[in-house]
Amino acid sequence: MAVFALLAKRRMAPYSRQPMDGPLYMDAVISPHRSLSRRGFIVLISILTFINAVTAAVFIAVGAGPVPLFLAFDVVAVMLAFAMSRRQARRIERIQVSAREVRVMLETSRGAQMVWSSPTAFTRVALLGEAEDETDLRLQLSNREVAVAGALSRRERLDFCQALDGAIMRARTGRLGV
Repeated sequence: MAVFALLAKRRMAPYSRQPMDGPLYMDAVISPHRSLSRRGFIVLISILTFINAVTAAVFIAVGAGPVPLFLAFDVVAVMLAFAMSRRQARRIERIQVSAREVRVMLETSRGAQMVWSSPTAFTRVALLGEAEDETDLRLQLSNREVAVAGALSRRERLDFCQALDGAIMRARTGRLGV
């Protein structure tokens, strides 16, 4: 699965760990994709630090003392950007479908929070937008909606849309099959 995208901007209610009634027709966990391992991060920062240290030595040799400061800020900025990216990558989106309700939870290092809860019988799955960047998968109920699986690739989002819609249909009819 891919990176997690921000969900609908609304106040999130604390998630109660109450189990859902009856069997689950879907229990999808969308976890972030990590393209750079911890070891890769260390190698990248080491190479960047080495290049900046060599460049700083050249500038010091020519008498441009303030330049190495900016090169150090460069390394720190890259490290901060990766730290923020890593923190965002720890977010997990969980979508559960039972015969009674559809739940979307956001799990972070601070805990889990319920983002969406709606009766299965009235929940619709909508795929909005045609362009690759604009395709948006949403759960809808009356005039409420929430974006789900936003960071999945377009193909993964299309596949997930079919699976989620199928799980909701099976939950409505009470069939547990695949």
